[in-house]
Amino acid sequence: MTERLDLKAFEVRTDLAIEAREQQNVADQGMMVNEKNENGIKITRMTIKPAVSTRMKKKPGNYLTFEARELRSGDTEVEEKVEKAFARYFARFLIDLGISHEASCLVVGLGNRKVTPDALGPSVIENLLVTRHLFDLQPQNVQKGYRPVSAITPGVMGLTGIETSDIILGVIEKSKPDFVIAVDALAARSIERVNTTIQVSDSGINPGSGIGNNRKELSRDTLGIPVVAVGVPTVVDAVTITSDVLDLLLKHLSKEMSNTRPSKSLVPSWLPFGEKENYQDIELPGKEKRTTFLGLVGTLSQSEKAQLIQEALGASGSQMMVTPKEVDFFIEKMGNILAGGLNAALHQQVNQENVGHFTH
Repeated sequence: MTERLDLKAFEVRTDLAIEAREQQNVADQGMMVNEKNENGIKITRMTIKPAVSTRMKKKPGNYLTFEARELRSGDTEVEEKVEKAFARYFARFLIDLGISHEASCLVVGLGNRKVTPDALGPSVIENLLVTRHLFDLQPQNVQKGYRPVSAITPGVMGLTGIETSDIILGVIEKSKPDFVIAVDALAARSIERVNTTIQVSDSGINPGSGIGNNRKELSRDTLGIPVVAVGVPTVVDAVTITSDVLDLLLKHLSKEMSNTRPSKSLVPSWLPFGEKENYQDIELPGKEKRTTFLGLVGTLSQSEKAQLIQEALGASGSQMMVTPKEVDFFIEKMGNILAGGLNAALHQQVNQENVGHFTH
């Protein structure tokens, strides 16, 4: 008897709950989903129930996601819109968790500042408005509308030799914050979501998950207080990119064949002049067309395709994590956006028109 191959190990992984939902095609009865579009920003609120958490490979909890593809343009107006939306919804997220405006907070910037795609956490901390020392040393000078906020960048285990969760637990035992905000870089399933998406969740986080190097999780279970995770996908693995290229090719060829006047080049003839293609919104062609275009490869499932690509890339190539060449620019921008949004969400007194410009 032929042993059936377990393809779970070859599934394209993602740290984003919205992508896990798309990838697993989970029925909505196992979760609550609310989507809206605000000023060009797609905002998704998702509650994952225990019944589907195992299948989705995501812990049960609440997930809030912001998607703004225009962030890649470098437009400061777009950045300001995202920052304000993030601040407003994040403040509401804390209230829904029962966290008061006066509750003290420890913000943890996870990651390695020497590795640019993993430097998001330290970048946020550099621009964060910390106030805990003022409450301790000069409480009479602290205006109403601020809360005690402390911050730490614990580094990575490879540099410190200490589990990140142990460092944070030690800081919590001494400073006794009411809740923790952990900021980290993530990995995406889709190239389109790299550096254009922000995810917030109350289910905790595993440091190093963005590069497939999971450490002990940071959550209410391990730290004893609420943990709110904030992440931005900065990398995609090589297997995902290769798989996406095959899917894009199938979508393009399908569209060209269905067009009455197909082009003789790879420039999409089915788009109005000057309009950019958005392949993410296009459905894959049926099995018959996929077989015509790519033969046996076109009929493979996502897991089978991932297995084939991993075998083709070899042991070293399949472990590659890829990031855009402008990653240093994106990390700085996203660090400013998250820090500005957190400043406004954590401190009622902060004028939201001027967030994002606090520096030490």
